[in-house]
Amino acid sequence: MEGDVTIEGRHRPVLLEEALAILQPRTGGRYLDATVGLGGHAEAILAESAPAGRLFGIDRDAEALALARDRLGHFGGRVELVQGDFARLGAIAAESGWTPFDGILFDLGVSSFQLDNASRGFSFMRDGPLDMRMDRGGDERSAAELLARISERELVRLLQEYGEERWAKRIAARIVQERQTQMPTSTAQLARLVATAVPRRAWPRRIHVATRTFQALRIAVNNELVRLMRGLQEAVQWLTAGGRICVISFHSLEDRIVKEAFRGWARSEPPRVHLLTKRPVGPTEREIDANPRARSAKLRAAERR
Repeated sequence: MEGDVTIEGRHRPVLLEEALAILQPRTGGRYLDATVGLGGHAEAILAESAPAGRLFGIDRDAEALALARDRLGHFGGRVELVQGDFARLGAIAAESGWTPFDGILFDLGVSSFQLDNASRGFSFMRDGPLDMRMDRGGDERSAAELLARISERELVRLLQEYGEERWAKRIAARIVQERQTQMPTSTAQLARLVATAVPRRAWPRRIHVATRTFQALRIAVNNELVRLMRGLQEAVQWLTAGGRICVISFHSLEDRIVKEAFRGWARSEPPRVHLLTKRPVGPTEREIDANPRARSAKLRAAERR
């Protein structure tokens, strides 16, 4: 998860020191940032791998990528950024003439840049259109379009599976009932619907009552879990021998996929990777104090055999 829209001063890439310690960028190395975002991790990798390290960056979000290009422009030919889906990272890298990488980084989830932009519709904290698409120029349906067409049964499944929401049946029933007269089209409207569906006594203490619903919709809109599985399979094939892969996730569904992929590769015959983190690495208290959105971050890493 990246930092804020204002790059200087406020932008804080998560678990940066830990990721650099694992990737060990060196001059002459080739690195892939599969989720370049605003370029915080990429900038640090390029700085650490000076003067001859190179980085290839991919991101689905054209708006974030434009800011990253401004931020990383002073590295000149050492960096190349492309809009695309990391589920196709192998094909994208090959089309751009890159060979396998010495290090690959995934920083998953939604960024603060996206959360803080009301027009993107990711957050109930700022009222905006119910969008949630990472790539607004792609062919995904917005969250509003998804809610307008989905069956109640499928919506229950989505909320339970992607949001781990115990009140999924009540929330789904409330949304389906409400859309018969007025379809929710804004983040504030949806948040209010969820709040009315869940008994007040059952509201969670640490998070907003609509948090899990918004997470589930975002994952569904962007097909995040399937894309992650495909991206990891692509990535391991694009690592050099001794190359390292580092994945930062922000909720249990992502972390489970990463853990199972890494363990599967480590137990294959012959083993494809050596695990560098038997347990996920989390942020320090100092980092959480400086950036509360880092609190749920988990880092896992492996080295290609």
